[in-house]
Amino acid sequence: MINNKKVNIGVAVFVLGLIVSSKLQAAPNIVIILADDQTWSDTGCYGSPIVKTPNIDHLASEGLRFDRAFTATAMCAPTRQQLYTGIFPVRNGAFPNHSKVKPGTKSLVHYYRDAGYSVGLCGKRHFGPAASFPFKTVNRDQLKSFVNQEDPFVLVYASNSPHLPWEDGDTSAYDPASFKLPPYMHDNVETRSALRKYYAEITDFDRELGELDRIVDEAGKKEDTIFIYTSEQGAQFPFGKWTCYEIGLHVGLVMRWPGKIEAGSETKALVQYVDVLPTLLDLCGIEKPNNLDGRSFAGVIHRETTIHNEYVYGVHTTRGIIQGSSSYPVRSVRDNRYKLIRNLNHRIEFSNVLINGNGSSYWSSWVRDSGTDENVKRLIDRYIRRPEVELYDLENDPYEQNNLAGQTGYRKIFRRLDDQLKRWMQQQGDSGHQTEMTVPPHKTMQ
Repeated sequence: MINNKKVNIGVAVFVLGLIVSSKLQAAPNIVIILADDQTWSDTGCYGSPIVKTPNIDHLASEGLRFDRAFTATAMCAPTRQQLYTGIFPVRNGAFPNHSKVKPGTKSLVHYYRDAGYSVGLCGKRHFGPAASFPFKTVNRDQLKSFVNQEDPFVLVYASNSPHLPWEDGDTSAYDPASFKLPPYMHDNVETRSALRKYYAEITDFDRELGELDRIVDEAGKKEDTIFIYTSEQGAQFPFGKWTCYEIGLHVGLVMRWPGKIEAGSETKALVQYVDVLPTLLDLCGIEKPNNLDGRSFAGVIHRETTIHNEYVYGVHTTRGIIQGSSSYPVRSVRDNRYKLIRNLNHRIEFSNVLINGNGSSYWSSWVRDSGTDENVKRLIDRYIRRPEVELYDLENDPYEQNNLAGQTGYRKIFRRLDDQLKRWMQQQGDSGHQTEMTVPPHKTMQ
């Protein structure tokens, strides 16, 4: 006699298995490749006439280029941890460099693993604690096997380029005499030599991206993979990394998903790294947790809207970083045109490893030249001695050279941005200098 109860259970299990299998087969893979300290505009697709990045440029021709994407911190550990958690740095706990998120914080690993994905990381880590980022370790010689697996996967490829020291790449491909330097750099032989090494290492990173893209393509998974390139934060030059200036916080971001994302498209929507995780969960049909700071910009990707955030924010501290000032808290907010920066302890000098002897190959030459060149002296003074408030019109002053704070015609704009920054800090539990002083002195992460 047939046991109908057992038959029904068996059928139910079989059907459930088909449903789960169907969902996993339909689920897109995700590849995120991060540069390390790359200024957003130092690629061909973002307008550089000098830096050779054929693979990044090709990716942009096949996908969507974000022209106004931002990190909330221009330091490695906080940048990566906000990207992986979808939570802003002060609220997740990792706002100084070499810091860790609060215990119990979840990351993309948990959400995708629970959805049946294999989640791996190849390269630089710079996060903690391990329980919050339980990636599978993928060595470079394991990339092909990881990509060729049957399960849907998330792969984060975190390069160490073009982080100092700039030792990789072919410097002979670049002629320093041909470089056009931006106004925030002192033009001398040492600066041009440093840029030559930095550009060569960007090109070497571009090679890494091309190799990873070919692995995905040769596995027959290009059509089913959301492939993302991002630059992390600005390079280790003054007004870049370790600041809230545009060169530090503005990032390159390109997304490709054949047949789903329009090839060769671009957007000026304001997005931040905390938005990336909820966006990917949305695109993959995975339920988003309600404690994230970021919001999905899937509507921008699908060309349903051209607008995302009204404001984006920045946080920086020298507290807890290598050779940093005792406490130099910086906070910023910008909209599509204007940027407000508050230096919350502006009476002391700004300091970091870059200007303290072993953080660059060129800074000492700037100091040397400042003895005889008043323009260089002003440049150095502007970097280490900052006003309490800075306000910039980014449309007319993209390099933030003309501080409008205090000018009568900009009072309304200043008040609006200042009120918005204060509201955001309050929402994040950020008390400025008081919050900074809870951070212990620098200690290298494990």
